[in-house]
Amino acid sequence: MALHGLTEKQLADLASFDTPTVCNAIELFDVRPRNVGFMNETIKACFPKMPPMVGYALTSTFRSMSPPRDGDVYASMSKQVEAYDSLPGPPVITFQDLDEPVKSATFGEVMCTTYQAFGAKGLITSGAGRDLDQVEAIGFPAFTNGAICAHGYCHILSVGVPVSVGGITVYQGDLLHGDLNGVTTIPHEIAGQVADACRGLMDAEEVVLNYVRGENITPEGLNDARAECAALMKKLSEELRA
Repeated sequence: MALHGLTEKQLADLASFDTPTVCNAIELFDVRPRNVGFMNETIKACFPKMPPMVGYALTSTFRSMSPPRDGDVYASMSKQVEAYDSLPGPPVITFQDLDEPVKSATFGEVMCTTYQAFGAKGLITSGAGRDLDQVEAIGFPAFTNGAICAHGYCHILSVGVPVSVGGITVYQGDLLHGDLNGVTTIPHEIAGQVADACRGLMDAEEVVLNYVRGENITPEGLNDARAECAALMKKLSEELRA
């Protein structure tokens, strides 16, 4: 297990929170600017009803516009599977499609079934997917910028290299969290504390939610509830940064 790997219990704990809550929790640590570290609107969940996906990026580049110069188009899948053990924990297969525009699907049923069989938790591609009914049926989260019915001359060029997906650079071993709202990275140095931060954040937000769900609410009462929430958030942030 690599240096920054979380335990199975910690990963499951992170998966119990939605991705926006995780993003809000990361902000409390003030370890990076608030406008970086998450993928943009081009990356969408293929299966919005699936629970959050958590795992470590196994990065690869992909093309399908033209045939590979030589070799089996799927040969690099073995390299990907062999790389699982080098990660801090369970993989999320993360592709950058190098074709502009995207020509055909990065993945289908066979690839996703193979990745899942060896322990992957999901797949992200800046390109497209296909066989979506079949992939959904095996319970494998996938995130794409769309769907295309054919696979063209699909081949994997490089494994383990930095990739550009959804407006950010993803490095091999980055911790990823994704759901129907999108995908974010979680900095390794705070990863073990993020779930507890999510709980504290939700407790603080509940002050406002409980107030506005009540009866006889007033602007003054809302201001008081927001002030109490802000105070709890500030205290939590200070504790997390200490």
